[in-house]
Amino acid sequence: MTNITENKLNYWKGLSTLATFNIRGKNTEVTPALREYVEKRVGKITRYFGNIDEIGVRLAVEKDRHIVEVTAEVPGGLILRGEEATGDMYTSIDLVIEKLERQIRKQKTRLERRFRGGGFKGELIEEQKAQSQAAAELEEENGEFPIVKTKRFFVKPMDVQEAILQMNLLNHNFFVFRDASTNDICVVYKRNDGAYGLLESSNE
Repeated sequence: MTNITENKLNYWKGLSTLATFNIRGKNTEVTPALREYVEKRVGKITRYFGNIDEIGVRLAVEKDRHIVEVTAEVPGGLILRGEEATGDMYTSIDLVIEKLERQIRKQKTRLERRFRGGGFKGELIEEQKAQSQAAAELEEENGEFPIVKTKRFFVKPMDVQEAILQMNLLNHNFFVFRDASTNDICVVYKRNDGAYGLLESSNE
């Protein structure tokens, strides 16, 4: 099953021109909620460039793997591309945008040279660094722990073994899930000795 949707949105209040999303689904339905999430998360890359005409997004499900591929052509013929696969489509979307932003930050100097006449907003990277530094100074000054990023994710019912498998597929050190038998929120995590631990929630 393959379905395609296109949409054109203006992101970041003037930081970017219109970008057309070409979203394709293979073995999965591109629901309005999923399309909106893709446009919101993947659309973040448009803030770094003066113009991105089209962003191609391929969503595919192969067995238990939820695959997200993003391709965007920026001015000058450069291609941004990232791919991630996890057991959850929304997690794959989050990880692929993080990968793309890491690529942009890593290539900041080269991109600034390439776009000397404008078109690349490298100052946003410096602003992000400054915000992180300011947050660290705030913590040191008043003892508060600043929250610099918030993520929302679907807590899927599963058993402990499936949760550990999912954690390993994501290459994370912990994983939050809902116990399918008790409906409680639990956390599995990797111990320093290589074994696994389990945190179970309780109202008592």
